[in-house]
Amino acid sequence: MNEYKTVEFSADDSFVEKRSRFIGYARPVKTNEEAVAFINEIKSNHWDATHNVYAYVLRDGQIRRYSDDGEPQGTAGIPVLDVLIKEGLTDVAVVVTRYFGGVLLGTGGLVRAYSHSAKIAVTAANIITMSLCCEVIVRTDYNFYGRLNSLIPECGGAVENTQFTDSVEVSFIIPKENVEAFSKKLTDAGNGKYRCEIISERYSKL
Repeated sequence: MNEYKTVEFSADDSFVEKRSRFIGYARPVKTNEEAVAFINEIKSNHWDATHNVYAYVLRDGQIRRYSDDGEPQGTAGIPVLDVLIKEGLTDVAVVVTRYFGGVLLGTGGLVRAYSHSAKIAVTAANIITMSLCCEVIVRTDYNFYGRLNSLIPECGGAVENTQFTDSVEVSFIIPKENVEAFSKKLTDAGNGKYRCEIISERYSKL
């Protein structure tokens, strides 16, 4: 898998439906332990809530889990999970806290309310695409530095660090699929004088 969608940071959003208050929380998580810790954190913060419904999806192990937390079966956890699946999200957990307002919403109303809570939570947490990238280092002289600095973004890369000594060492990330094209352009532009050194691979937001 060369890319996947997740959320960028923790966020929350809320709304009121027939006097019931729904608060949706979303957070990027990598492991089952992180997801459970997040869920327990929200439950602790909202110990007095009527329900703390959750769902999460992880890349590692292709895990999908949810809980209705006392709501009628299929009206809460599954709608939250469905939002994550339909948005194509992974490595993300959502908790929807409900404070009951005294008016029953009915099965359809609950499904809509929990779906909406999940949607506004992940939107607030900023959906991003993580691409499989290579961390690359190129060492060059000062004369070629300007050309290198323009060549990197041309190939979809992003500079992370630059060190200036008697030469210039540029560290950047670039989509793995673009490395070969970048290497060829570097060779052509520098007449074979410079080469790229691949340090590692990781998923990154570009």
